[in-house]
Amino acid sequence: MRCSVIRELDRLEDFLKHKGQLHCSVIQGLDFTQVDIDWSRLDFSGAVFLGCHFPSDISVDFLINRGAVIFPQLPNLPYNPYRSHLYNRAELMEGWTPTEDLSTDKKIYDHFVKMGKNNTDVLESLSQRLHDHAIDDGMTDLLEGKFNGGHHKKVIGVMGGHGTSRADEYYGKVVRIARALTKQGYFIATGGGPGTMEAANLGAWLQHASDDEVEEALKILAKAPVYTSKGYMEAAQTVLDLHPKGGASIAIPTWFYGHEPTNLFSVHIAKYFSNSIREDGLLAISTHGVIFAPGSAGTTQEIFMDATQNHYVTFEKISPMVFLSEKRYKEDTMLFPCIQQLAEGRAYADYLFCSDSESDIVDFIQTHPPLESEG
Repeated sequence: MRCSVIRELDRLEDFLKHKGQLHCSVIQGLDFTQVDIDWSRLDFSGAVFLGCHFPSDISVDFLINRGAVIFPQLPNLPYNPYRSHLYNRAELMEGWTPTEDLSTDKKIYDHFVKMGKNNTDVLESLSQRLHDHAIDDGMTDLLEGKFNGGHHKKVIGVMGGHGTSRADEYYGKVVRIARALTKQGYFIATGGGPGTMEAANLGAWLQHASDDEVEEALKILAKAPVYTSKGYMEAAQTVLDLHPKGGASIAIPTWFYGHEPTNLFSVHIAKYFSNSIREDGLLAISTHGVIFAPGSAGTTQEIFMDATQNHYVTFEKISPMVFLSEKRYKEDTMLFPCIQQLAEGRAYADYLFCSDSESDIVDFIQTHPPLESEG
């Protein structure tokens, strides 16, 4: 019989709480080797174990014969496809030094390239899909408030060029906008790369910093303006040393486009193999609006993807589309009037805004909460 409610158990304390009643439970990525459990008393009927480690005296046959389904550990992978939580910067940066990048992040990317990206074997493809599903699950837990504050997050997505210099005017604008929104209780989400994306995560991190401290941080970072600059990561670490405690945000990068430095200012990192899942998901979770800073083809694609979601009310909500830079979006590309024309006669026409004013953008987000679909 199919379960109507599935319990997800990804912490040992949650597993032990159920006192052996594991029917309709999915147990994900737990290590039982150091836990004293009387396995003979557990009810495994309908339980699913994903990549768990068991004591040496507990065989797979024992578990299967008692009704469990076992997804085993998969060999020779630099990543855990059954991970029970999102990444953080320390995990991805482990092994990195200023002279050589031997980070976990780089090892996973190198493996991804070696396996052929879009032309992998069946086992690798399955491993990547399981990994990305686990990231989906971890992100849902975060945004629904199962940890990190215990409340549902009001997510604002920030898009823009990954090549934007730390010395660029709009890098600073994005930092200040993201900082203001974080202080107002919003949760910043970015694509997780450098440039505009780093700026937004930095703004969230500096929510408790003074105006002067923000400007000081920008000056420090501007000394290594782009991610290929010497001292790029060290400049970010200097800012973190000055502000060791900051506001939380999420970065949602991908290994698909290549290896870029880990974004040090995001507390949570949901890194994917599949770019299409990652990109669509980033827009989908940004229910309280998306801010588009100046960018190139990737940002343009995201603008039309977001417009499509609003146009057809794909996720049963309409949310603000905010364009930062009147010159970029009203003159150089004409993208803003294009989206305005597309939105004529539809509810999201009132949810479009283009400005260079940081305060006006923050005010627009605050005065335009998500509009629920009537259908």
